[in-house]
Amino acid sequence: MIPIRDDAPKSTTPFINYFLIALNVLVFLFELSLGPRPRAGFVSQFGFTPYRVDAWFAGAVPASYALFPLISSMFLHGSPLHLIFNMWGLFIFGDNVEDRLGHFGYLIFYFVCGLIASITHFIFNLNSQVPSIGASGAIAGVMGAYFLLYPSARVLTWFGFFILWLPAWLVLGYWFVVQFLSGAATAITYSSETGGGIAVWAHVGGFVAGALFIKLLPTRKRYYSFEDY
Repeated sequence: MIPIRDDAPKSTTPFINYFLIALNVLVFLFELSLGPRPRAGFVSQFGFTPYRVDAWFAGAVPASYALFPLISSMFLHGSPLHLIFNMWGLFIFGDNVEDRLGHFGYLIFYFVCGLIASITHFIFNLNSQVPSIGASGAIAGVMGAYFLLYPSARVLTWFGFFILWLPAWLVLGYWFVVQFLSGAATAITYSSETGGGIAVWAHVGGFVAGALFIKLLPTRKRYYSFEDY
């Protein structure tokens, strides 16, 4: 399922969402400007590597070397498609979550979900020396919040040979189940030290964090309903 757009109304301009998208694009363009070998070193330095956290616990490396990538890794992407899919998901679902949380609340929410996503990845990939990059953990948190805030919203979705309007709970629920099952299969098949590919446990952790925190954080009062549109 590939979402194309949604029909959930909003009453504010999502300045923070636009800022996050622009920042991710600018960082990726900077990555491309480095060339293959310098770019690999850049990703290695600023991507989140679980092994470095273990080394920090052992006193072998400073905290900044191990922990700063928890933030910096959210703005790195491995390919144009990686960036496009992430930013498209953020564009579709982030504006409505920002509308409900307010600009500052949404910014804090985004980073907290991203941090929890990386921590979840660390828990399931202890000693891994493969850098994890991408905004998908934080975006999964946004999707988790949207799942609870707008379950009856419709999402225009490309599904195989069809383009259908589907309820948000189905689109996002399907995505979460696929991530969870993929994570379970990966945990059985691969070693945590050498496993690479998609950090599906980060997606699971981010989604759950977003769903939980949206129930705890204050949201703006809505002055509209879906029936009005």
